[in-house]
Amino acid sequence: MRKAKRWVKVLVGILLAVVLLVGAYVAYVFLDYHRIGDQELAAQGEGGATALDTAASYSILSYNIGFGASWAWSEERLTENLNHIADFLKGQADFCLVQEVDIDSTRSYHVDEREPLCDAREGDSYVFAQNYDSPFLMYPLTQPHGASRSGLLTFSPVTITSANRVELPVETGVMKLLDLDRCYSVSRIPTNGGKELILYNLHLSAYTSDGTIATQQLKLLLADMQAEYEAGNWCVAGGDFNKDLLGDSAYYFGEADQAYSWAQPIPEGTFDNYDISLVAPLDESAPVPSCRNADSAYHEGQYVLTVDGFLVSKNVTVENAAVVDTGFQWSDHNPVIMTFTLR
Repeated sequence: MRKAKRWVKVLVGILLAVVLLVGAYVAYVFLDYHRIGDQELAAQGEGGATALDTAASYSILSYNIGFGASWAWSEERLTENLNHIADFLKGQADFCLVQEVDIDSTRSYHVDEREPLCDAREGDSYVFAQNYDSPFLMYPLTQPHGASRSGLLTFSPVTITSANRVELPVETGVMKLLDLDRCYSVSRIPTNGGKELILYNLHLSAYTSDGTIATQQLKLLLADMQAEYEAGNWCVAGGDFNKDLLGDSAYYFGEADQAYSWAQPIPEGTFDNYDISLVAPLDESAPVPSCRNADSAYHEGQYVLTVDGFLVSKNVTVENAAVVDTGFQWSDHNPVIMTFTLR
């Protein structure tokens, strides 16, 4: 009887210890949570020119590199992926917008991923905007997300004269911990006509309860672009919208082996009253998705869709846009590319 009571006391003690640990961890996560806010950003590098030639045609690439792996199996594998991505960026596009570039994260062995990418784009002017700075997240338990510091990297062959980080709204409550923080960056590039090309690099929310927050974020960006357009500037935005940009990607890529709801179509009417249009890259004769679900290694029948694309103001003429088929070798995204002229 005494032995049974002793075991009960031990079990109760263990249970109390677990409750206290969980409580302490929850308190730590909520107390440590913070938002970065709006910021002025410092442009690095000088670029090859001081003004953009408005008579020329340009190309722009957007690539969510998925921090070099959906989860890096090892630091060696992470380095290998980053080197492939850096080599790829060397020969691609005049402008590059890169998302999910880690600078000090558990998931990527605290490697500063900016270094190989900036080396690859040597000679460019560039800006880094930190997208989030999260506490250590124990989700999922089998492979915790950990602490994350990550952001958006913008490259330009012409000097970026000024740049800003613009904070986006996120959900409140527990969901804010999963969605971390969100922003877009604004880079101002002078032209030979006196006006500016305004480049926006974006990565909208994914892990939300109903998708409305990402729509609110998009409308804030659209209002910003509209104001710049009305001031006589040219506006080009690119990045990961975390929305099904094709409206129904399953029509082009087939039904997935599992249903997901995080990437919903952009609601009808979102672009009403704006001189801004969406460019969703698609070759209907040979469609290539820009994103796959990261629940496992890439395989046939996996959930794929297009969430990466561009926005342009009315005075920008789009010549073509496409998804570059890398076979999801180094990220859970394929890059997207667009050529354009300024009118």
